[in-house]
Amino acid sequence: MLRERAEALPVPVRRDEFPIADRRPADVEMARVLKATPLRMAADPPSGAITYWEHGALHDVIEPMAEHVVMVYPAGFQRLERRTGKSVAVGTARPGVVTVIPAGSTSRWDIHEPMKVIQLYLPRATLLRVSGDADKVAPGDLLERTAHPDSMTSRLLMSAADFLDGREPLDALFRQQLIDLLATRLLAAHVSSSAIFQPAAGGLSPTGLRRAIQRLRSANEADVSLAALASDAGLSRFHFCRAFKESTGLSPHAWLRQHQLERAMKMLRETDESVVSIAAALGYASQSAFAAAFRRLTNETPCNWRRRAR
Repeated sequence: MLRERAEALPVPVRRDEFPIADRRPADVEMARVLKATPLRMAADPPSGAITYWEHGALHDVIEPMAEHVVMVYPAGFQRLERRTGKSVAVGTARPGVVTVIPAGSTSRWDIHEPMKVIQLYLPRATLLRVSGDADKVAPGDLLERTAHPDSMTSRLLMSAADFLDGREPLDALFRQQLIDLLATRLLAAHVSSSAIFQPAAGGLSPTGLRRAIQRLRSANEADVSLAALASDAGLSRFHFCRAFKESTGLSPHAWLRQHQLERAMKMLRETDESVVSIAAALGYASQSAFAAAFRRLTNETPCNWRRRAR
């Protein structure tokens, strides 16, 4: 029995030796291994994707994937066992730790009880872009991590859970910024070479700031993408976000969130438009999506806030 189990362990393979074309998309491989579908998922090509899973016990080999996979655990305590050849890593999945499966790696996993997990699928191109944008030297290999303490990455990725169902421009912009921020964190804490980031110098020019604000005020999802905002300013996404915050004191997502809230409050206070109409005017897909976003920011429903404000 022990001989059979040992033979089932994957043989270590250099990640650059496994053909990229033969690697499976991370979402496909995870669905196969976890024998489930994600409860919630949001993909923002080409930045990456974030998923939320609840799955049962796992005893299987994860085959090489096309994307880096980063996992955090919103609740509970669960033992993880990860085997690659003769190497064994054991850890406890819990809030505040992170697991990293680099693109192209393969290992056997044993998880004995059901668990919840939030996963980031980060394309290799995104990590390279963020590295270049931040004026960092080319990153070394992304390190394998098994329930590695990293409260910052854990908090960042878990904060995405409330935005996985959102299809509004505000939600997409938040996820794009969050994925770039997570990539920056990986470069700083989870690569084999140390990261050195150059500080951004100054804010946006008056013209650049005006163009950015015009885009952010648009209800068109394509207009408020991080790529479009940065392109207008002639900057990388990394430097645009830093310059915008230098100019306004807020990240692009926080500025748009504040703008949307101010518009919503003005319409609720000064007009008799229905909440459904206001939600549509602000670009929300439904009244419930608008109400959920409004409540996150004010701790009140739109109807209750309107009654109190009049």
